[in-house]
Amino acid sequence: MTFIGHTVFWQCPQYRTVRGKPVICVFNFHRFAVSLEGMANQSERILRSPATTVDLELFAHIESHLYTAVISDSLDELGYRNQAFREFIRPLSPNDRFAGWARTFAYADIYHIPPDPYAMEIEALDSILTGEVVVASTAGSLQTAPWGELLSTAARARGARGAVIDGLVRDVRKIHQLGFPVFARGIKPVDSKGRGTIIDYNVPVECAGVLVSPGDLVFADYDGVVAVPAEVLPDVIKLADEKAKKEDGSRADLLRGDYLRDVYAKYGVL
Repeated sequence: MTFIGHTVFWQCPQYRTVRGKPVICVFNFHRFAVSLEGMANQSERILRSPATTVDLELFAHIESHLYTAVISDSLDELGYRNQAFREFIRPLSPNDRFAGWARTFAYADIYHIPPDPYAMEIEALDSILTGEVVVASTAGSLQTAPWGELLSTAARARGARGAVIDGLVRDVRKIHQLGFPVFARGIKPVDSKGRGTIIDYNVPVECAGVLVSPGDLVFADYDGVVAVPAEVLPDVIKLADEKAKKEDGSRADLLRGDYLRDVYAKYGVL
């Protein structure tokens, strides 16, 4: 990682090269803009396929039987200790809950109105595939609300299972009526036009402190959001299932009146 003035440069740890060129992530703290050098055109984006029946069964199992805390604990055991999104990412509704493959969007602040302000945004939304979760990175900006009712409607129509916005959203009552689950940092009624724009999509992004790659599993419930890298997903689910069963046993024993020290000695979980 290199700092030059207000700018930090680092090599993307999961996608080190694209067509033999290093992928360099660039973040300018002064201008608050993000780019992914070497991944700027559509032909270099990561290609994905719609979720299969097996994928949908996996999502249903996670949503019905697991929870973000046990997934996070399982990631910790495997050495992935920075996969939980920052604490300020909260659901718009307490019942919002979803699991799916990451479809990433990268936003940056702007200070002018371009000739076609929504061109990349429309392209990105129309690229969503069945079984995906929108993961939108704003580089921490609170200048605009890049997500609202119409984008939620478009995402749902494409088969998205939810959205995680590292920034602000609007049209919240309409989103509630739609029943589309959204997690976000806050609410503000401003348009993105002239304030922010999508600069790329389906590329690795940092969202709320977590590096997320297209195709990672994203799981969200009331406790927060976790991202599971694709390469460790089977191990994480196996560990999470095992721990959830042990926690069920621990709960039953504690409700029966057993001492915590005895229950911990029996199951080994807290």
